[in-house]
Amino acid sequence: MDASLKRRSPSLDEVQPKRSRSNVDERELTQSCVAGSRKSPLAVTQTNTIVAALKKIHPDYDFPIETMQTLGDRILHLALPKIGQKGLFTKDLENALNEKRVDFLVHSLKDLPTKMPEGMALGCVFKRDNPFDCVIFHSKHVGKKLEDLAPNSVIGTSSLRRVAQLKRKYPTLIFQSVRGNLNTRLRKLEEDGVYDAIILAKAGIDRMNWTEKIGQILEEEIAYAVGQGAMAVEIRDDDQFMMKVLSKITDMKTMLTVIAERAFMRKLDGGCSTPVGCNVTYEDGMLHLRGVCLSVDGKDCVEDRMSAPINFDLPRPEGEKEKTFFVSDVGVVVDTLYKNEYEKATKLGDDVATKLIELGADEILKTVKLAIPNVANIQLPVANSGTMKFV
Repeated sequence: MDASLKRRSPSLDEVQPKRSRSNVDERELTQSCVAGSRKSPLAVTQTNTIVAALKKIHPDYDFPIETMQTLGDRILHLALPKIGQKGLFTKDLENALNEKRVDFLVHSLKDLPTKMPEGMALGCVFKRDNPFDCVIFHSKHVGKKLEDLAPNSVIGTSSLRRVAQLKRKYPTLIFQSVRGNLNTRLRKLEEDGVYDAIILAKAGIDRMNWTEKIGQILEEEIAYAVGQGAMAVEIRDDDQFMMKVLSKITDMKTMLTVIAERAFMRKLDGGCSTPVGCNVTYEDGMLHLRGVCLSVDGKDCVEDRMSAPINFDLPRPEGEKEKTFFVSDVGVVVDTLYKNEYEKATKLGDDVATKLIELGADEILKTVKLAIPNVANIQLPVANSGTMKFV
C-alpha cells in the first residue's frame, strides 16, 4: 500500500474480521451499538436519521442515543471565529467515544477537522443533502431578497466565509454574529429586534422541516463550506465491527466528493472559522472542484477550478466475500476497492489548494488568522455590540 495512505496508529491496511466465536464482537452478541450526539434538536434529528438508516439494514439491532453538550454549545457569548478552536463541536463527544461510552458519533461533516484526531476515524459519509446556504428573513421582509434590503440592514451569521463573500456583493449590509442552535437563532431573528435576516445552511433547515421559512437560496453568491450538507459518522480507528456495520450506508459519491473538498481545506491549513469555500459539480465522469479563499472584508479573493476523472460506482470483484477497508493517514475509512479513486480525489483537492497558494491564499489566511484573537483574550457580547459588527 502507498505509504501516504497508512494510518498513524494502529495500521488497518485491510480489515476482514474472522468469524470464529472467540473473535465475535460483543456488540454482535448483544445487538446494540450506542450513538453519541450533541443535544441540539438538529444534532438529534441527524442522529435519528443515521440510526433509521442503520435499522433498515440491521433491523434486529438497537441503537440507543446518548446526548451531551460540547464546548461550542457552552460558549455562546462569542462569535465562532473569536473562539478559534478546531474540534469545537466534537472534542467532548470524542472523549466519550475514546472511553467507549459510545460506539459512534453523528456529525455535520463541516464541523469535523480535515485530519481526524489520533485514534479516531471517519467511518461513514451519508448521502449529501443540499450544500448551499440560505437566507431566512424577518417577517417584516417577507418576499424580499438580500438585494432588496435597505443600506445598513443587519444580517446575522457567525461565518467569516459567508461574511467575506457577501460583503463583496452587498457592501451596504452589516453583518453581526448570531449563535445558538437553529431554534434559538430563529427566535432571535423574530424577537431581538436586531436582525433583518439570518444566513444558515439549507440542509439543516430542510432536516428540521422548516423549508417554507427560506426566503432565498444562495447558489451563486456563496461558495459553501467544505463538507456542508453531508452527515458523517465518527468511530474509533481500530473498530472493525463498526466499519462493517456502517459500510452499507456510506454514499460513495458523497464520500469521494468531500474527500476532495477536505484535501483542499487541509492543504490550505484552514478551518471551519476561516473564509474558505468551495463548489463541486460532477458531469460526464469528471469531478469539478472550485476553491475560494478570501480576506475577512472580502476585498482580497483568490479562486481556481480544476477537474479529475472519478468513478463512484465500481463493480465489486467477482467472488468477493466481504468488503475490506483501510484507514488513511488523515483518518478516513475507505473501501479498498476505491483506493485509486480516493487518491485521485485527494490529489484534486491538493492541486486546487496549491494553485490558490500560488495566487496568494497563504498570505491572505495569515492575515485572517492574525486578526482573530485567542479566546482567552476575548470577552465580547455578540448580537448587541457594535464591536462585533463586520462593516
